[in-house]
Parts: sequence; structure tokens; C-alpha cells
Amino acid sequence: MFSDRVPRELAANRLTEAVASMRSAERPYVDLTLSNPTRAGFEYAPDLLAPLSDRRALVYAPSPLGAPDARAAIARDYARRGLDVPPDRDVLTARTSDAYSLLFKLLANAGDDVLVPRPSYPLFEHLARLDLVSTRPYDLDVHGNWSIDLASVERALTPRTRAVLIVSPNNPTGSFVSAPELDRLAALCTPRGIAIVADEVFADYELEPGASAAAGRVATRRGVLAFALGGLSKSVGLPQVKLGWMAVAGPDGLVGAALDRLEHIADTYLAVSTPVQVAAAALLERGAAIRTQIGDRVAANYRALRALESRVPSCRVLRSDGGWYAVMQVPSLEPEEDLVVRLLTRDGVLAHPGYFFDFPRESFLVVSLLPPIASFADGVDRVLRHFDCTVRHP
Repeated sequence: MFSDRVPRELAANRLTEAVASMRSAERPYVDLTLSNPTRAGFEYAPDLLAPLSDRRALVYAPSPLGAPDARAAIARDYARRGLDVPPDRDVLTARTSDAYSLLFKLLANAGDDVLVPRPSYPLFEHLARLDLVSTRPYDLDVHGNWSIDLASVERALTPRTRAVLIVSPNNPTGSFVSAPELDRLAALCTPRGIAIVADEVFADYELEPGASAAAGRVATRRGVLAFALGGLSKSVGLPQVKLGWMAVAGPDGLVGAALDRLEHIADTYLAVSTPVQVAAAALLERGAAIRTQIGDRVAANYRALRALESRVPSCRVLRSDGGWYAVMQVPSLEPEEDLVVRLLTRDGVLAHPGYFFDFPRESFLVVSLLPPIASFADGVDRVLRHFDCTVRHP
């Protein structure tokens, strides 16, 4: 009765079951998987969302690519980061996930494929599958810094590849795609008619000094058709407001053709609400205070994590240039699933296992940098004590 776009098996994994059991028993634990900024102890102004009640939102005047004032607000936000993106090349979406769906419909036929980074956030396969598109992985290598294995990109390309997806900074590795890497990707994609899709939702959150300035930006590319994705969820810590966008870049002819087709697709759904479009400029301006708080928090937690790792030599924190996450390489004493369940049930700390993000080998833990500083330090201490041979465990 049901389509194959949805997995046949939807049962919870062991970690999810263990979390549910902890909550049911009201057993406290430190959550190092926290990804919701509205529950991370930041100070949100009580009237922050007041612009959503602007009376202009009482009039419905649909514009498939987004209201002109809202698109202009996105262009100004790009200018804040030193990028010149004309408003007529910005397309509004209800969220970043919707932007991917629009792009899969724009670029791919059923059975075509897109290349996705490995390791990375596990959402791509699900999004692509819903649009009847296949995913093929290419690798990120770590040798001090993370970088794209360009040879693996070439190996992954097929005659049906329609796009190469990059995440900059990557979730969870925190690696920005460098300008030289982007040049080499463009050289592979342009002659094959393949687009580049860059997820830049975490681009505002630099962890290593200078990393953001050295990053390549697809929004100003002229030689290859490219799409840069962003949204309020991360840029101003408002996941509940549901506004995303994409900046379209590349040769003028291709950009124009892409925008015409995106307008046709978006007109079918008209998914972006009028109130959020009316409020976009004010939310971007007011949300800067939230962005500053988040930036300060994740940077402080990252510095603390790097300082703490020397306590247990068998544990190593991998360099993260930006974003909300950090990766710890830990001893492979047991399968990762057993490890994270044991950390939760015995040590009272929840962390993501590396296999959630398709790390090629064990053992890695992925920790969020969003938790309040004291809670984060407590959680990391529990992880390190787990591997400290000088500590006796019950």
C-alpha cells in the first residue's frame, strides 16, 4: 500500500529506546546532542517575534520566489558577510529541507543521483529518496584538517549525476570548503553540466580564527551553476519561524533558466507564509543578538573541549573550523552503539555515535557545542572519565 520513498522499517534504534527509558524513569542526564537553540538557555527578547503580527501580513499577495522586500532583506544579510548577491537571485523557501526538495525537482529526474559528503548529516539520503533521487557518497579526509577527497568525487560521478552537495561548514566535522577546493569542484562540474549545492546554514559560526575568511563561497560564483542555502533556523536561532533561502549563482543564462523553473515549481506549493516574509528584515536585524550569544557559546565550549582533551591521552578532539558541533575520537573498546548506550545509562551523558554521520570507521563521538557552559563541561567530563583508566567505574 505504501511507496518505497518511505523506509519499510521505522523501528527505534537502541539509543533512542534508551533515551525514552531514561525519560520515562525520570533519570537525569547531560544532553550533548542538543540542537535546539530555543532550549539552550539563550536570552530571547519577549517581543522578538512581534514583527510576525505586522498588519501587512493580513493581505495575501503570493509571489512564488518570495516577496521583493524579503528577498532584499536576504541580499542585505549576504552583504553583512561581504557577499554581493542581487535580490532577484534570492529564492525564499519554508526551510532548508524544502530548498533541497525544490532543487532535486529542478535538477534531477527519477533515478538520477547527487553526490553527498561522508561523513555528514544523515538527512540527505532521506530527502533525496522522497524525490526519487539516489545519493552517492564522496569522502572527507582528516589529516589535521578535514578536506575533500577530490579523487573520491571523481570516482563517485556517473552519467546520471546532477549535483554535488557540499556543507560548509560541515555538520559534524566543522570543516569549511576552501576556495581552492571549490575551484576544483567547479572544474569537475562545469563541463559535465553538474550543479553545486552548498549548505551554508552554519556559516556565521567560526570556531578557528580565520577559517571563515578562507572559505570558498558559491553565492558569487560565475562559471558554474550553484546554489547557496541558508535559513533563520541557524543564522538567528529561530527554527520555529520556518524561513529558508537559496542564492542562485553562475552563468547568467543558466541562472535565468533556473530561476524561471524554480518559479514554476514554487508556484505549485507557495509554501512560505506571508507573515514571515513581511517580518524577514526585522527578524534578521533583531536576531543578530541571538546569533552573537550562540557564537560566543559554541566558541567557548569548543575552546574548553580542546583544553580538556589533554586529561585523557586516549581521547582526541578533531579540529572544527565552524558550526555547532565537535568530533571526539575515542578508543574502540566496544561497538559505538554499545558505547553511547553505556555512556547514557551508566555515566548519564548522551552523545551521538559517529556511525549516525557515516564515519568510515570507529570510534567517534559527536557532541553539540550549544549546551550551557557548565552543563557542557559536566557532560564532557563524564565522557572523559569513562575512558580514564585511573577512575574506577561501578
